[in-house]
Amino acid sequence: MLRVGLTGGIATGKSFCLKRFARLGVPVIDADRIAREVVAPGSAALESIRARFGSSIIAADGNLNRGALAGIVFTDRAARADLESIIHPEVYRRINDWFANQRPGTRFAIADIPLLFETGHEHDFDSVIVCACEPFEQLRRLMERDGLSEDDARARLAAQWPIAEKIARADHVIRTDGTYEATDTLVHDVFDALTSEA
Repeated sequence: MLRVGLTGGIATGKSFCLKRFARLGVPVIDADRIAREVVAPGSAALESIRARFGSSIIAADGNLNRGALAGIVFTDRAARADLESIIHPEVYRRINDWFANQRPGTRFAIADIPLLFETGHEHDFDSVIVCACEPFEQLRRLMERDGLSEDDARARLAAQWPIAEKIARADHVIRTDGTYEATDTLVHDVFDALTSEA
């Protein structure tokens, strides 16, 4: 079975593409969803985050206050590295378990991992798909989607590799600048290519 990583930059259409692959019958998993589970109230990871960043990043209901934490880690590289060292090992462990438990005969499965290249895990995968759009479009989407100021959106983009670097390392690229229909066509093309590789 091919282990496929799907990545890209923030607001480049990864979730849209992952859903399209799922509709084609491909087993998929989302690292962001796992990361949210890893820091659930009462988890060891959440306690480690509290110990590192203080109780101000815990909301009244006991959940992680993502906005408060984002305000810290997107302006402080060392803080971001500390956060990632708490969360990423468990996320990758769960992803590896998920791949190992796919049904016999599965030709390929896809894990959506936004920071695949940044964490140095691209070599864990047989093939890497990068979802990409122009940087100005990425900025526009991020500001619109998350209600961020331009400065805050640029800080989040700066925390990831430039999309051009990810494209250069990709086995497959899905451009999401165009219409949904155009992106669908590219998803189908990559699906066909992976089916052939498998």
